Amino acid sequence: MKDRKLLNIELGRITPEEYVHGRSETGIVLVLDNIRSAHNVGSAFRTGDAFGVDKIWLGGICPVPPSPDLHKVALGAEESVPSEHVEDVVALVKKLQADGYTVAAVEQTVHSVKLDRFRREPGRKYALVFGNEVSGVEQEVVDAADFSLEIPQQGTKHSLNVSVSVGVVLWGLIGQTVDG
Repeated sequence: MKDRKLLNIELGRITPEEYVHGRSETGIVLVLDNIRSAHNVGSAFRTGDAFGVDKIWLGGICPVPPSPDLHKVALGAEESVPSEHVEDVVALVKKLQADGYTVAAVEQTVHSVKLDRFRREPGRKYALVFGNEVSGVEQEVVDAADFSLEIPQQGTKHSLNVSVSVGVVLWGLIGQTVDG
């Protein structure tokens, strides 16, 4: 049996308007904590769109739309995924908790939960915090979060590019339920 790539028209893509107004929410939001690279932020938008995140919060020095460098990687996902910039990520974490979100700092900590052992509770809303390319999630944000979530790794580097981490964590939490 010969396989064939699908044409774009066959993929059943929804419009940006349908993304915002016509789909079921996943209960997942991303919080980007001082990510400096517009390419990494753009990648988070594109990956967030693929997995249907409800919103992306851009904290501190994160580039924000509209940005040519962000758009180059996001390929328009910055127009479908709602986003908002905040200066103070700790204050945002507290606001999200007050709004019923469980906040997970994606970081290696003394008590972090390994992603492969974590089980998402049905009906619970989660905010996933991803940190700066060099320093990770700020310690004050880790302290304010409900728990830390860690991607298990076996190599010598024990770190991944933040945009790769977004994809791995979203796949671990909701990817296996994506239609297809």
